[in-house]
Amino acid sequence: MSSYDDRSPGSTGRLRSSDYHYDDPDRDGTYSDTAVLDRDGRNGRDQDTDRYGVAGGAGGADGTGSTSDTAVERRPFAWNSGADLGLLVMRLVVGAIFMAHGAQKVFGWFGGPGLDGFAEDLDGMGYSPADVLAALTGFTELVGGALVVLGLFTPLAAAGLLGVMVNVIWVKWPDGLFTADGGYELELALAALAAGLVLAGPGRVALDNGRVWFRHPVVTGWLCLLIAAGAAVGVRFLFHS
Repeated sequence: MSSYDDRSPGSTGRLRSSDYHYDDPDRDGTYSDTAVLDRDGRNGRDQDTDRYGVAGGAGGADGTGSTSDTAVERRPFAWNSGADLGLLVMRLVVGAIFMAHGAQKVFGWFGGPGLDGFAEDLDGMGYSPADVLAALTGFTELVGGALVVLGLFTPLAAAGLLGVMVNVIWVKWPDGLFTADGGYELELALAALAAGLVLAGPGRVALDNGRVWFRHPVVTGWLCLLIAAGAAVGVRFLFHS
């Protein structure tokens, strides 16, 4: 290790490598991030803990609070445009998929069954009254998907989509995970994406930007997750015989 000049007032000249050391309290060959400097003509030791392990003189070599070594401070995590764009992509894809499935159920578009056909399917799965649940599910997917695309009331809209997917997974659970076997693989992926939007929010490229629930995403997210769970369980036990 090289020595360096200490030209501060009252210093004794040069501080050699032998004048400072790293603490190894356990004597196990490992070193902490604390550099302990013993300086001639001064009582005690100056201790500087640097998160990168760089000794920099916590009180400053010149006693002014500045350091003679330049220590790079670790910057805290900050939201960035990449996160906003990623959430926008998630919203557009997830919202569009649910809008398409909602349009199949409500209007019979894209080769869908319409409300009557979907109600018959639900009746065959043991749900009753099937026509009420068919309308509830179809409009939740259609309107909730549109709101997610726009980024408006995103946590609540995504929670509604999550509740629908939880019920579909509940129905398909006996068939296992994989889609080839009639399983819930796709529904699980959509449920996870919806849950992610509930917790993370829509990002800044959204109509929610600046609203109360946008500024408090943690509280809003967990509240909406509870709503999604309650809705999923309620539908299962109120409509399923």
